[in-house]
Amino acid sequence: MNKKNILLVGGCGFIGHNLALKLKNLGHSVTIIDSLSVNNLLTFTDKDIINKKLYVTILNNRIELLNEHKIELIVADSREHHQISRIFEKIKPEIIIHLAAVSHAAKSNKEPHTTFDNSLRTLETTLDNAKNINSHVIFISSSMVYGDFKSDHVDEDSICNPIGIYGNLKLAGELMIKSFNQVFGLPYTIIRPSALYGERCVSRRVGQIFIENAIQNLDINISGDGEEKLDFTYIEDLIHGISLCCSNKKALNQIFNITYGNARKITFNKIIQLPTNKSDNKKRVLRCLKYLKKKDQIFDIGCGLSVFLYELKKKNYKVYGLEPDKYLFKHSKNII
Repeated sequence: MNKKNILLVGGCGFIGHNLALKLKNLGHSVTIIDSLSVNNLLTFTDKDIINKKLYVTILNNRIELLNEHKIELIVADSREHHQISRIFEKIKPEIIIHLAAVSHAAKSNKEPHTTFDNSLRTLETTLDNAKNINSHVIFISSSMVYGDFKSDHVDEDSICNPIGIYGNLKLAGELMIKSFNQVFGLPYTIIRPSALYGERCVSRRVGQIFIENAIQNLDINISGDGEEKLDFTYIEDLIHGISLCCSNKKALNQIFNITYGNARKITFNKIIQLPTNKSDNKKRVLRCLKYLKKKDQIFDIGCGLSVFLYELKKKNYKVYGLEPDKYLFKHSKNII
């Protein structure tokens, strides 16, 4: 595999720091630009976040891992065109992976100006600089560009009809990238992930909220009628797909849905049960719980799905959906 000079714009987030670690381990030269304005404690204003110390620990752990792997972090605002231009001229990246964005749909709808500022303005800066050196731009979009799915099968050629600010801005970003390809010949790849979970996530995704509420003895609420489907995708699977796009020329000027490929309902006709034959997983969950209580350390969806399921059964919560399966348990072993 050819080693590449890769720049991650907005690379300290959930996807970005995991991706940076993966690419570095593959031998690529990796640099991150991030203002740290989105991924910091001040952005967490949700009243349900009781243990903010947990979030500080997770954010600090990301930086520690980047330092351990000798990944350069340049603290800079990717909206500042001239500052970013100087960085691009110095690094001359062959591949630019654009991750800068507000990562949560609910927050996007609450703060549309901030979302626009951190999504399209940052992308415009990336594209304007990328065209000067003809870098391959990989844009992390979202499955939310499709809107409400009209069929059980959705592929990259399905009609996009996003709902809400988050999905529409992601689609607008895709159109901007395609226009730069048409006008300047800028090579691109668009990635559409779905319902991510994994290590060191602080984005308040659905699984993470369930876990935190279960462990804190808070109510677990499901919005809507429970009929919506989510295609839960483990972060390492997404990262593997993106890394392949960095090394395979067939990924140029293509769009990829990188998801688990098995959407599941949050239904009201089944209580979550922990399978009785998962004794090994139960032991891991217990060890994890003891460690967390003792050390006040990190838990998140990577280890948390097992913790979540165990807690629900132990507390006899009347909560429905998210049936445990081998796939989720397999990946939870990476932390527990």
